[in-house]
Amino acid sequence: MALNRREFLRLMALAGAAGLAGRGTAKSLDDRLYDASFKGSVRLLHITDSHAQLQPIYFREPNVNIGLGAARGRPPHLVGEHLLTHFGLEPNSLIQHALTHLDFTAAARRYGKVGGFAHLATLIAALRDGAGKDKSLLLDGGDTWQGSWTALQSRGQDMVAASNLLGVDVMTGHWEFTYKDAEILANIERSNCEFLCQNVRVTEDAQFDGAPVYDESSGRAFKPYTIKVVAGGHRIAIIGQAFPYTPIANPSRFIPNWTFGIEEEALSALVAQVRRKEKPDAVILLSHNGMDVDLKLASRVAGIDVILGGHTHDGMPGAIPVQNSGGKTLVTNAGSNGKFVGVMDLELLPGRVTGYHYRLLPVFANLLPADPAMQAHIDNVRAPYRAALGRELAHTESLLYRRGNLNGTFDQVICDALLAVNNAEIALSPGFRWGTSVLPDSPILFENVTDQTCITYPETYVRDMSGADLKLILEDVADNLFNLDPYRQQGGDMVRVGGIRYTMDPGAEIGQRIQNLQTLDGKLVSADKTFRVAGWATVGSESAGAPIWDQVSEYLSNKKVVNVSALNAPRLVNVENNPGVS
Repeated sequence: MALNRREFLRLMALAGAAGLAGRGTAKSLDDRLYDASFKGSVRLLHITDSHAQLQPIYFREPNVNIGLGAARGRPPHLVGEHLLTHFGLEPNSLIQHALTHLDFTAAARRYGKVGGFAHLATLIAALRDGAGKDKSLLLDGGDTWQGSWTALQSRGQDMVAASNLLGVDVMTGHWEFTYKDAEILANIERSNCEFLCQNVRVTEDAQFDGAPVYDESSGRAFKPYTIKVVAGGHRIAIIGQAFPYTPIANPSRFIPNWTFGIEEEALSALVAQVRRKEKPDAVILLSHNGMDVDLKLASRVAGIDVILGGHTHDGMPGAIPVQNSGGKTLVTNAGSNGKFVGVMDLELLPGRVTGYHYRLLPVFANLLPADPAMQAHIDNVRAPYRAALGRELAHTESLLYRRGNLNGTFDQVICDALLAVNNAEIALSPGFRWGTSVLPDSPILFENVTDQTCITYPETYVRDMSGADLKLILEDVADNLFNLDPYRQQGGDMVRVGGIRYTMDPGAEIGQRIQNLQTLDGKLVSADKTFRVAGWATVGSESAGAPIWDQVSEYLSNKKVVNVSALNAPRLVNVENNPGVS
């Protein structure tokens, strides 16, 4: 490292004196933003859902993250002022900008970009140094190998190398499984970390045909847990939990030999086995379930001390204690896009956790010098594609973003492109939660488009679809998002639409949430009428159309200037005073 701990803390103190660091009043945040002081026996550093964003980016947090039933008014379903109030955070501060959508454009221009693996590496090194030698572990919750052009072209290898430089000790996965199974296994071999998944199994037919299996008796495809011994002799058990619905949310054709699930009973048995056999001082679940699933799981599975969660991209500045039959489990979630590092310092005695100190640290590129070795790697992997990524397609007068339960402005650009290029009446675009933001009065580069569209199944389609089928699709996605049972949620956001509008009651029964489905000129979408529909990212068989980034690039090049003056989002009803809506 070019920056030692003393120099790092001096720089952070200067940043605070300059008014850049902000001061939160919550106990979960230190007065000094990047204070690396250690309070415990072991330090767990948690990153998740970086989505291959090696470079610093802009990323707007959601203004709609609706919680219903028991989830109403509870993290993570708090946005804007509601989130600040709940955690006692200072408004109009750097912390507000990190955690909310409020005054996003002005704050982004003031504080600069977030994330970037070279800046993340500097922070991680200082936090590890602050804990003392051999007392820290770096855990990656997955969605690391997908989300950028260089990751797609290298099939995730650029991110494996970056993670090796970062010093990741353990990871689990989700979008990692959207590469082919042979590519996944090869990347795991290239990785210096342990890839853990207790809930992924090899089918019996595949085992019979000789498919690789970690443990034949259980059928587990990967190592389910590991024991890490840190300085002082403390034994830390880490269990991996991959995204349970991978073959439903993503193409199963890439991973035909593997099955997924929440596997609550198997997890409970594994925790008991690990407690009995390994005698750990702490049991950690490194999860990609999504936060609502983790909160339910924590209430039903005893013996887990901490769940470090991912998938739903929730930047939570505090750990949530959940009561269960064995005591309490702390549940956290560390945001996305390399924007945050979760810091969990645990106080330990033999066989138990006696206390904790948790902070969620935002990664501001302007406040953290770039690590030279990581920056050299980033420059190297981007070099062959720099000209293509920097190609200017259009200019935006509007803020372009994706994140949120409903439509985002960049999603609308994608839908508009599908309509225009395919001469379609209706467009459908997946409710992905990854995708960076572009500030107003900025060029839209090809890289900005790939940040929204870089997947291994980007093909577009055009097909005839009845009004009944359209309503069925919208109802199905809405139930996935708003079902009161977290185990029936899959963590995506509402499908984005073009050419139609509708009213949505999130709390209604399935089949009743979507109302007043109309074309943009006010005509009702009748069940028996057929429409020409364009879309992309089919989970079933591969479509025949051009990659979505080609169609969006074509549209933007013809458009020249983008101005999203009115967002084509559904009209919400019966969510008055819901703190998940700002």
